Amino acid sequence: MIIKVSNFYYLIAGIFAVLFAATHAWNGQSAVLPELQVGAITMETRTVFMYVWHIITAENLVFGVMFIWMSFQSDRSKVRFAAWMVVSLLIVRLMVILGVTAFQDAASLMDTLVDSIAIVIYVAFIILGIRMKSKKAGTSEATF
Repeated sequence: MIIKVSNFYYLIAGIFAVLFAATHAWNGQSAVLPELQVGAITMETRTVFMYVWHIITAENLVFGVMFIWMSFQSDRSKVRFAAWMVVSLLIVRLMVILGVTAFQDAASLMDTLVDSIAIVIYVAFIILGIRMKSKKAGTSEATF
């Protein structure tokens, strides 16, 4: 049985999301979360921070697996809603990152540049995948 990729944009978005999950977990374990052990932070605050951090990691992993699976689906109408839902969640995530950063310390907005660019590129690949139309011969093309 040959499995054919129907949507390379979703496949790329899925690979990005799995990589984002891995780098988010790695960055958390190596740089961010150890800092919680040093300061005078209550155990409850540490616990909340750690599970919120890992929620983002888990979301990225679920999104990645979902987009990889969706990349093999030939009927795009069945997965389009899920793709739009993820796009909306990612846009809200970006607005929260930028909004909270601007409110707390506007001078550090440049520190969010890499994450912001990654989210925008990720969303762009998903939208390109959503916009793809099937050809009659079974191949695909993007419509603009």
